[in-house]
Amino acid sequence: MSLVNKIDFTVIFTVKGANPNGDPLNGNRPRQDLEGFGEVSDVAIKRKLRNRLQDLGQAIFVQSNDRTNDGFKSLRERAEGNSELKAIKKDSEEYARIASQAWFDVRAFGQVFAFKSGLSVGVRGPVSIQMAKTLEPIAINSIQITKSVNSEPGDKKGSDTMGMKHVVDFGVYKFSGSINTQLAEKTGFTYEDAQLIKQALETLFENDASSARPEGTMEVRAVYWWEHDSQLGQFSSAQVHRALKVIPTTDEDQPYTVEKCEILSQLKESVYEV
Repeated sequence: MSLVNKIDFTVIFTVKGANPNGDPLNGNRPRQDLEGFGEVSDVAIKRKLRNRLQDLGQAIFVQSNDRTNDGFKSLRERAEGNSELKAIKKDSEEYARIASQAWFDVRAFGQVFAFKSGLSVGVRGPVSIQMAKTLEPIAINSIQITKSVNSEPGDKKGSDTMGMKHVVDFGVYKFSGSINTQLAEKTGFTYEDAQLIKQALETLFENDASSARPEGTMEVRAVYWWEHDSQLGQFSSAQVHRALKVIPTTDEDQPYTVEKCEILSQLKESVYEV
C-alpha cells in the first residue's frame, strides 16, 4: 500500500552507565555539545535501525562487516552482485529504482552509489532522522581499566597496561524524524515499510549490546508516531516536533513528563510507552 500521508515521530530513550555513541576525536568519550548536553549522531541511530531491520528479515545494503548475511564484503561487491543493476550502463533512474526495490535502507534513507567502475547514482530517501540530544547536561564517568594478559609474547608494556572507559551516568535522550510522501513515491517506500520503521524504533536497542553498552543500560521509553491527513500534512515537521514538550524529572523510573500542544490533537497518533 502506497504511503499517502506524511508521518512525523519522536523517540525518547534513557542511558544509564553506558556510552551510547563515542566520539573518536575525543578519546571515544560520549558525545557532548559545547553546553554539556549529550548527543547521539543521526548516523549512529540509522546504523541501529539498519541492524534491527536486518533482524526483522529485511534486505539491507549498508551492512556492518560483523553482521553481513549475504557473503559480500564491500558495497561495490553487493551492488555488482545484483544482476539487474550490473546490466545497467547508462540509465540512472532505472538504477535507482532497482536499488530501492532490492534494499530496504536504500528506499528508506537513500544512498549514493559511486564506485570506481559503473554509474554514479544518488538516491534521496523519504525517512529523515535528527540527532538525539539529552534533556539536561550529562555527567560522564571515566574509569581506568587494565588488561590481565599480554597481547604478544615479550610485550614490554606488561599485563597491567592502563586504559580508559567512559560512560554516561544517566541521561534522557530525545530525537525526532519524518517520512516524506513525495520521496516515498519515488523510491517505492510503502505504508508497510513505515510500520517496519516504527517497529524498529520501538525495539531500537535489542541485539545491540556491547562492552560500551551492556544489556539493559539503554532503553526506549516512548515512541510518539503521528500520521497527517494529507501528503504535505496539516503542520510542518518543526511545529509537530516542537509541540511535544518533554520535561525532565528527578525520578529515574519516570525520568520525564510530557506536555502536548493543541495541534497534536489534530493528528492521528499512536504511542508506544513504557
